[in-house]
Amino acid sequence: MTLEQEIAKRRTFGIISHPDAGKTTLTEKLLLFGGAIQKAGAVKSSKIKDHARSDWMEIEKQRGISVATSVMGFNYKDIKINLLDTPGHQDFAEDTYRTLTAVDSVIMVIDCVKGVEAQTEKLMEVCRMRSTPVLCFINKLDREGRDPFELLDEVEEKLSIKVRPLSWPISMGKTFKGVYNLYEKTLQLFTASKITVEEGIEISDIHSKQLDELVGENYANQLRADVELIEGVYPEFDVTDYLEGKVAPVFFGSAVNNFGVKELLDTFIRIAPPPIPRETTVREVKPDESKFTGFIFKIHANMDPKHRNRIAFLRVCSGKFERATNYYHVRQEKGIRFSNATAFMAQDRETVDEAWPGDIVGLYDTGNLKIGDTLTDGEKLIYTGIPSFSPEIFKEVINKDAMKTKQLEKGLLQLMEEGVAQLFTYELGKRKVVGVVGALQFEVIQFRLKNEYSASAEFAGQNIYKACWISSKDPKKLNEFIDSKQRHIARDKDDKLVFMAESRAWLQMVQDNFPEINFHFTSEFKD
Repeated sequence: MTLEQEIAKRRTFGIISHPDAGKTTLTEKLLLFGGAIQKAGAVKSSKIKDHARSDWMEIEKQRGISVATSVMGFNYKDIKINLLDTPGHQDFAEDTYRTLTAVDSVIMVIDCVKGVEAQTEKLMEVCRMRSTPVLCFINKLDREGRDPFELLDEVEEKLSIKVRPLSWPISMGKTFKGVYNLYEKTLQLFTASKITVEEGIEISDIHSKQLDELVGENYANQLRADVELIEGVYPEFDVTDYLEGKVAPVFFGSAVNNFGVKELLDTFIRIAPPPIPRETTVREVKPDESKFTGFIFKIHANMDPKHRNRIAFLRVCSGKFERATNYYHVRQEKGIRFSNATAFMAQDRETVDEAWPGDIVGLYDTGNLKIGDTLTDGEKLIYTGIPSFSPEIFKEVINKDAMKTKQLEKGLLQLMEEGVAQLFTYELGKRKVVGVVGALQFEVIQFRLKNEYSASAEFAGQNIYKACWISSKDPKKLNEFIDSKQRHIARDKDDKLVFMAESRAWLQMVQDNFPEINFHFTSEFKD
């Protein structure tokens, strides 16, 4: 197959939502349709034995929430789908924001009972910044939820995006009858099946008597009135508006009962964009260029606890990636080769020899790669727009077992490289402080240190407002500053100098007193 054909058959997208809207459950069902799994797992369930495939970390199974983005690739109707399931919980939002840089479109899951929630709004802002196409799935129709028209108005209002329903529910909750597909004019009758796939019924005309027989006269008349209203109120669905991120098509269904998911997937592969051009510091890179380029958007330590390996996730942006080829590492300005590259199915993986634009490849890394790195065929360009965050909560690491100091240090270092937390070591006394964006991260770090590195640690709260990276054009002034503030100077894992400010007012005062010193809130600064 040519490069153009390979690009045309790929769809790379992320699934985003507020916690508990049903993101991971929907992911499972999409995998089921793709034939990647035979039986869908559940996030928390006593009756279904399998855990959700994308929640493979031990802590995810225990808590019933996703804490890291998982990558899954599968084929459906000759289309290669790369799906990224992101954590919904605000404390892990960093991972989600970074993942959004690596996808071409997004499916947003909304709970029909709760409507649009806070985290959904934040995530939508990130999509809007990049004009990412968004497709909306309103979930949990098997429960008594809000009126569908009310939900659509709320989505338009809170997320500032126009919507166009492409399917419509017939009642909901206990009397839920099914979903009518407006795009393909077919009817799906609801039968509760949690783990297998069933076929729907085609109805070409909703005014036929057949509809009355299937769902009852009252519901049939209601559906006819609703469809008439939709077609009167909403303009015709225009694919171009969707691709520009101006309109979000809306589907209704119940992911846990596997309902409405197939319609979503069928329409998605038809309208979603194949891999799109991306901005770099030098120029825009198009996917169909012959030379390879790609960037690292995520690092995961210990994908396999037995082997202590680190995997860097690479998004291929142009050309063809080949295993064991020498590529140029732009930040380090040197050649680098990967003898084994893998494709994912959450935790399961297989070795790949080649990958095309849109694909996500896992590279085994010994510490050369960082989040945001660009790999190319030799051209000096860097992909832009990968966010880095300044930590907001700081706690000191207290070692509970002196015999396991080595394991603790190694564990901390490897987990920090994932980019979800940052480690600061004070110059005086060598105290170690971890900074994160959300408080739940500490529990995850503690749990993973114990289970993956058998090191026991506790975290003690610290009175720190901000970590500021410091630099100065005058080395003498910098040394004077370090000497005067020695107690508050630390180093990050890359040995860069950091000033630990205790309050906003104090930081302001220090900035006024030392005008020659530059204070930066992220580690990726340019002097």
